[in-house]
Amino acid sequence: MKFIVSSTSLFSHLQAVGRVINAKNTLPILDCFLFQMKDSTLSITASDGETTMVTSVEVNQSSTDGDFAINAKTILDALKEVPEQPLTFEISLETLEITVQYQNGQYSLMGQNAEDFPQLVELNEDKMVELTMEPDVLLDGFNRTVFATADDELRPVMNGVYFDITESNITLVASDGHKLVRYQVDTPSQGERSAFILPKKPANLLRNILTKEHDAVTISFDERNAVFLLKDFRLVCRLIEGRYPNYNSVIPQNNPFKIIIDRQLFIGALRRVSIFSSQASSLIKLHLENNEVKISAQDIDFSTSAEEVQSCQYEGTPMSIGFKSTFLIDILNNISSDEIIMELADPSRAGVIFPTEQEDGKNILMLLMPMMLND
Repeated sequence: MKFIVSSTSLFSHLQAVGRVINAKNTLPILDCFLFQMKDSTLSITASDGETTMVTSVEVNQSSTDGDFAINAKTILDALKEVPEQPLTFEISLETLEITVQYQNGQYSLMGQNAEDFPQLVELNEDKMVELTMEPDVLLDGFNRTVFATADDELRPVMNGVYFDITESNITLVASDGHKLVRYQVDTPSQGERSAFILPKKPANLLRNILTKEHDAVTISFDERNAVFLLKDFRLVCRLIEGRYPNYNSVIPQNNPFKIIIDRQLFIGALRRVSIFSSQASSLIKLHLENNEVKISAQDIDFSTSAEEVQSCQYEGTPMSIGFKSTFLIDILNNISSDEIIMELADPSRAGVIFPTEQEDGKNILMLLMPMMLND
């Protein structure tokens, strides 16, 4: 079996799917890429057992169809140093000896049997739901939500992005119990109501490849697995099973206290003041009064403290509330507008944060649980 392929084209595709592979795998074959040649198209597959990614590369010429597996780290490290040029692969399908010839030399290595590679799962057509999303909308949704997912072994449903699909919109939700993000986008009718929980790893893998995507993404799923179909990639992954909490019920309504503030100035003040907060809690205090917010922090153990005053729009009665500074900065970094609105009810209830102006067809809301103040 023999084929010729562009070195940079092959390397970029291998890099993209190679992110699936875990550093340590239970099955040795999962340390490999699966190469499948059929009708002059080379398909490359990488898998960790739960998430599988497939891409295809056009080859310049090929002799026969065939399949083999090749160690991922070896081929990636070898191709990293090869400038753009044609590579000639020659593979003995009997002995699995592989020779890769390039301009001034060649690599020789041993392949592995393709039959050992796990098969791609098929969706249950009777229970399958299919929808499409524009790549920039899906990417924006992941960029806004993935940071708020949990790493909680006891509540695995919190470790992914929840897709809540209705006839008129798709809502992506992520929460770790302290912060919550609800990203809602209006869509044409997607059929009946359905939902699934996408694990964090495939969400991050999709973030990496959606940046270069222009065509609509087709998403198909049943009760156990999901398939994301892009122009050059196909991602198949196991879904998180379980019931996602009712996210709307935790968002406080009718919040009497409302502040409007410049987002970047607020982030800068939080970063400066939080340096002096307790390392254990990262607690910062916000005191709102007369169109000003006083941001303060202290670390009693080290006798350090800081405070800064920023102007804002606030006309309610004076109030103070505490937040974990790292979480608040994370939330503000994931909102893109110049100004944000923060709505508060009382120091023990969550603060609701959203942009002053929502983008067309989108509604973004973030929520942060407060921390108790000592005074």
